[in-house]
Amino acid sequence: MENLLPSAVLEICVLVGVSRDKVKEIVCQSAQRNDVKSFLPFEPEILSVFVPPFISKQESQATTINSNAFNKTKRRSFRKKKEKSKIESARTLNGAQKLPETEDISVPKDVDLNGLPQLCFPGGFFVTSELKDDHIHFLVFTDVCGNRTYGVVAQYCQPVQEGHISSNGQVHWETVPTSKAAAYFLPYAICVISRYPYFNALKDCLSCLLVQLKPYKDLDVDDLIKEFAAKLSLIPSPPPGPLHLVFNMKPLQVIFPSREDPDSPLIDLDLHLPFLCFKPEQVLKIMTCILTERKIVFFSSDWSLLTLVSECFMLYLHPIQWQHTFVPILSRQMLDFVMAPTSFLMGCHLDHFGEVSKEADDLILINIDNGEIAQSKSFEDEADIPDIPLQAAEIFITRVEGLQLHYDLERCHLGSCTDLGEVQLRRRNWQQKLNSEIQQITLQLIVNIFREVKDHLNYEHRVFNSEEFMKTRVPGDQPFYRKVLETYMFHSFLKARLNRRMDAFARLELSTQSEEDSSTDSPRRPTMEKMVSKRFNPERMISKRMGMSLPNLQDIKPKDYPTRNSSLRGVNTKLATRRISKSVSTFRIPEVHFPLLGQCVLSYYIDFVSHLSRAINILPPENSALLAGYFYLRGLISLMQGKLLNALSDFQNLYKTDVRIFPTELVRKVVETLPPSDRSQADHKPELKRLISQVLDKQREIAKVDDHVKNFALPKTHMQLDDFVKRVQESGIVKDIDTIHRLFDALTVGQQKQIDPETFKDFYNYWKETESEAQDVNLPPAVIERLDKNECVYKLSASVKTNKGVGKIAMTQKRLFLLTEGGRPSYEEIATFRDIEEVRSTTVAFLLLRIPTLKIKAMSKKEVFEANLKSECDLWHLMVKEMWAGKKMADDHKDPQYIQQALTNVLLMDAVVGALQSSKIIYAASKLSYFDKMKNEVPMMVPKTTAETLKHKINPSAGETFPQAVEFLLYTPGQLDPVEKHGDAHPKLWCALDEGKVAVFDASTWSKQHCFKVGSSKLQQVASRTPGSLPPQARTLQVLRQALCHHCSPVPSGRRSPAACRLHRGLCAPPPPKILQALQQALHLSPPQSRSHLLVLPFPNDSEAYSCSVDGTVIAWNVSTLKVNHRFQLPCETLTSIKYHDSRLWCCVGSCILVVTTSGFIRQKVKMEEYVRDPLPSLLSFQLFPERDQVWASCSGSPDLYIWNMTDLSTPAQKISLQDCAEITCMMKVKNQMWVGGRGLSQGKIKGKIFVVDAEKKTVEKELVGHIDTVKALCSAEDRYVLSGSGKEEGKVAIWKVE
Repeated sequence: MENLLPSAVLEICVLVGVSRDKVKEIVCQSAQRNDVKSFLPFEPEILSVFVPPFISKQESQATTINSNAFNKTKRRSFRKKKEKSKIESARTLNGAQKLPETEDISVPKDVDLNGLPQLCFPGGFFVTSELKDDHIHFLVFTDVCGNRTYGVVAQYCQPVQEGHISSNGQVHWETVPTSKAAAYFLPYAICVISRYPYFNALKDCLSCLLVQLKPYKDLDVDDLIKEFAAKLSLIPSPPPGPLHLVFNMKPLQVIFPSREDPDSPLIDLDLHLPFLCFKPEQVLKIMTCILTERKIVFFSSDWSLLTLVSECFMLYLHPIQWQHTFVPILSRQMLDFVMAPTSFLMGCHLDHFGEVSKEADDLILINIDNGEIAQSKSFEDEADIPDIPLQAAEIFITRVEGLQLHYDLERCHLGSCTDLGEVQLRRRNWQQKLNSEIQQITLQLIVNIFREVKDHLNYEHRVFNSEEFMKTRVPGDQPFYRKVLETYMFHSFLKARLNRRMDAFARLELSTQSEEDSSTDSPRRPTMEKMVSKRFNPERMISKRMGMSLPNLQDIKPKDYPTRNSSLRGVNTKLATRRISKSVSTFRIPEVHFPLLGQCVLSYYIDFVSHLSRAINILPPENSALLAGYFYLRGLISLMQGKLLNALSDFQNLYKTDVRIFPTELVRKVVETLPPSDRSQADHKPELKRLISQVLDKQREIAKVDDHVKNFALPKTHMQLDDFVKRVQESGIVKDIDTIHRLFDALTVGQQKQIDPETFKDFYNYWKETESEAQDVNLPPAVIERLDKNECVYKLSASVKTNKGVGKIAMTQKRLFLLTEGGRPSYEEIATFRDIEEVRSTTVAFLLLRIPTLKIKAMSKKEVFEANLKSECDLWHLMVKEMWAGKKMADDHKDPQYIQQALTNVLLMDAVVGALQSSKIIYAASKLSYFDKMKNEVPMMVPKTTAETLKHKINPSAGETFPQAVEFLLYTPGQLDPVEKHGDAHPKLWCALDEGKVAVFDASTWSKQHCFKVGSSKLQQVASRTPGSLPPQARTLQVLRQALCHHCSPVPSGRRSPAACRLHRGLCAPPPPKILQALQQALHLSPPQSRSHLLVLPFPNDSEAYSCSVDGTVIAWNVSTLKVNHRFQLPCETLTSIKYHDSRLWCCVGSCILVVTTSGFIRQKVKMEEYVRDPLPSLLSFQLFPERDQVWASCSGSPDLYIWNMTDLSTPAQKISLQDCAEITCMMKVKNQMWVGGRGLSQGKIKGKIFVVDAEKKTVEKELVGHIDTVKALCSAEDRYVLSGSGKEEGKVAIWKVE
């Protein structure tokens, strides 16, 4: 049976030592010879094993089920027998029950105890003549699957002669010693093995145990250790989140911390220890050795430091994980492990330094005690440790030097604390803060090292172009990257990036990237700003927009071009926006005084549940993370009690509160083991029934994740069109399929429609060489001053003669200028693309020659610019015309992506001309002239009204291989992300796309912030209330205004077949946790068979919200608690939309609108059959206009608007026919207008259209044509702007000014 239930803190406890009688005999013989030094080391052995459950089977059946009952299978059992007579006499004297001669103690099947005695005494087992201090060290075990188990070992001494040691360390003999034999001490070790790295917590627990052990005789130790182990086996590990557990071990209060989030490691050690042992430069060198997967051996005279320091370095690399052997402590019998041929990280005592360094080759020898790093004899290629990238290293060193690593220095000004608990708390808070700072520093280091990897990934084809990535590295950094790119660790890191895993690396990278870094859909060139800053400037940081509402669009300068992180670019030093140290809460676990008695354990569980219930009841509902932790713990304790239905109920509440920590596998196992009576009860509870269905469905749907990584390689065979598209996308040159098709036509001019490998290679190399040469463009400061800081030089001509002097023509995304040559290079502007009036290619006579000349006429200049470009003339003529046409379209359509596309076309022309050896190269390049042909062949005139109203366009599908339909838009003026402070909140635009993707834009800059996925189909929403008006209590649910609609496949009627909605976790960027919680909760509570269309309303009041699903189920929610108040079923086949007004729900069901009470009683019905003929069309959209007591609606396939009076629905509807309209798909009330979106005829073609209807006059004020495809979504931004989204042919969002 699988180990499904999370293990308790203790997995197994072992007592290790040597039989006292055996030692006594040898000690006495040596003492008589007065030769104590002649003792040979003893071989330690396991004396006792303590494994839960600790109460008998009968007790567990009568009272409770232990936490390990779900995950313990039949195991091999053993326990060392003790001398029967002595044990019996001792137990009789103490009045205790006799221990049976044999006891069956089951050992976990994946815990190997064979080597444990050696690791408990790694330096050897010696009898001593002096009482030694207690000693604690730490172990890490790794199984064949890479799963780690952790051990904490406490060594203590007992006198060989009968006696004991008091708590103050004094030895008390039962008889007066008569020989020297009585002065010897025998070491013992107690090892606690856990699934969790609770180094500090278990150290505190064992320290408390040792205090209790010393006053007792050896014969009573087993009982104390067993009771100790039983207590730890009752402590659950807290779930990820802000909840830490506190347990009273007397005299210490022991803290069991939690992970910060499900993807974070559990940290219960002092992360600053390596910085006390090594200089920052040495820390970086060690991290380099780990990242390059060298054979590493740590040395120290302190066994505990070996594990703690090694673990710290493992945590420094998070989320990159060490993939090889990890044995932080080697006993003296295990030294031959360092001869292993593969990479490893091990630890040895400092005494073995010389032996290890001589016997093994290619080792990195790290002395923790003196902070030195050495190497054993190495082969040439392994001789040097490469330096970590310089700029990342400098930032790291600077930040580390700013850390306060000494607790006493920080607290020396404070008075002495007389309370032990307060002392612990102060130290813990200081350490937690320091740990958080170190985590952030090391994570920033990893991000700075690998940030630009994403620029060379192709996610669709899972390709990494390592060769191009290496070309972008500065020469001094290349040795480091060359070694790292060959490692298993980096390969796993690539898998995570290609899977778009939203781990700590991705979150920090996302929060610190600039707008330039986020642009991925255009050619890459360094900006003027980066030219100026080629030398890294740590003070340069990207400022963060703080706007709380939508700004004036005319004040925003759209980004007209793409940029890249140049090969010599500075590392972004912007810090993450998350707090340095997140606040945590503690929960005190009830005490259990007799953990070996079933009745006491039962009382403990009852108290535990009672305390958790009290905490849940008094916790404010907005503290969802803490609430989720309480539900999780109460569910586990209910499982331990055997109350499976109670446990499922808590897990169902957890599912609604925070799906990220929902234990799916555990719940599935519980469901499968439910007795028939419990399963029957669960089926009678709708919420539990849905939870069970959800869990079992998820099990059936688990699909294997594609985790292969392919390194880019040039093709070796001829390519047809489809293969060529794939190869170009893999190369990272361009993703757009239509552009690649034009490129294919260009490269196959005059030959068969296939491309040979040599042509592709020439084209690819020319493209990359041009891109690389652009990085080396070094403009004089006087020229840079004349250009915008975000301009890039995309093309430089050869030196030519012009009417403005001799020089090179330079093309940026905004202008053409002449870089004159001579003593002092200067700047001569030719023209901005917006200002060009005419471009001509001609010839001028020179002696007997006709020299090709390019002439450019600018509107603002009288003089025509002339350049004798000779052989380059035709190409430059094509390029300038394409940029001119692209800029005009970008200006006319307020869409900066047009200029980005024009830039791509121009650079592809250049690469085609450079790669082909043909007389038809100009003709071939002209195949890529897209915008110029559009301007000449099909003029796209923008109507005057449209041009005046349209302010801007954005593309949510940027970076995708093809456009995706915009299904829904949501504008939020305030904060949504709980990690953001109120003053930092940004206005956001949420765009729900086809295939279940959501793109989130910063509405103050229109830059894309996030892109995440909530399913495999589309998102929709039909409610329309301004989020800013939501009550404060509803703040955590405001994104429930967007509703999920998951579809399997279209059916002939145009409707979608029902399909179960499932929230996938493959996120490209992190949506706020509350959003995921709310969406998942709404999905979970809707019927499984009808979740294909889930709609969620905004909140009609402070306490209740409503959601519905396609089958007519309507659910009323409590806004504060996220619990269901009630539900009802509407008598319909399909419910497509729902709105709230005046204590009534208006429900669009097929071809009619039902007006129902909040309890589900139908009060009125608006029928469409009175206005249209058979067959009845379904309603596509409807909108309430409460200020005018009106209901507006539209039907599929109809250009008509129907308007009813809300106070008298029996009155016939007023019909408005929209001219040149084919169908109305959406509506939005804005002020006293109704904005109506759909499709209709414009300039002889069917396009997306918006009609602005005056609600009072019932007339069309404006007819706006801003989309190629149907307008599918409308959204209002504070009644100042309206945003419209189009279908998949275009997939863009237009922003319109409201008058």
